[in-house]
Amino acid sequence: MTTRDACASFRDAVYMRWLLAVLCLSFVPLSQAAFTQTIVPKGSEQKFVDGKVVDTQDIADRSIDKILVLKSAHQLQLMSKGEALKTYRISLGKYPKGPKLQEGDQRTPEGFYWLDWRKTSDAYNLSLHISYPNISDSARARREGVNPGSMIMIHGTPINEEYPEWYFHTLDWTNGCIAMKNSDIREVWDLVKDGTMIEIRP
Repeated sequence: MTTRDACASFRDAVYMRWLLAVLCLSFVPLSQAAFTQTIVPKGSEQKFVDGKVVDTQDIADRSIDKILVLKSAHQLQLMSKGEALKTYRISLGKYPKGPKLQEGDQRTPEGFYWLDWRKTSDAYNLSLHISYPNISDSARARREGVNPGSMIMIHGTPINEEYPEWYFHTLDWTNGCIAMKNSDIREVWDLVKDGTMIEIRP
């Protein structure tokens, strides 16, 4: 090997090491971003601008005028003037796809309803009643000759010695109700008044 060939090989090796270093450095921020979660203080708006939390405001200072449920995303959102102030993870009926059609089908309804009353529950901590069936649900059930069902609630999670709360939170396990972690249902109970509209989307 000539001196010129040796210099060329050395130069190529240095270049490849430099290129590899650049690629590694460029990959690190991407991999970190994929596993980085921004934590918003509890009770604050969830708003992000350029990867930063901005304009946080206590939800207690805002009027919750609607609850929006997105079944496919397993999300319940507290809305104020069209803006989602906070989002919670929820569990649904054992058969989550499609609207509730009749009693016992273990589906969660879809449509527009009201939160019309509430109660404490030995089994499910706290419960907010959803005004299912609405006029459309009742009319469809009459046409089909079935009982539409009733007593659809937003409620907490059982305190069960055999199955911890996190276990329920990973499943769709209800008979058609919307279930939340007990800490989340307590927060919603405090923030949302009876008479609030709830929209449940597929």
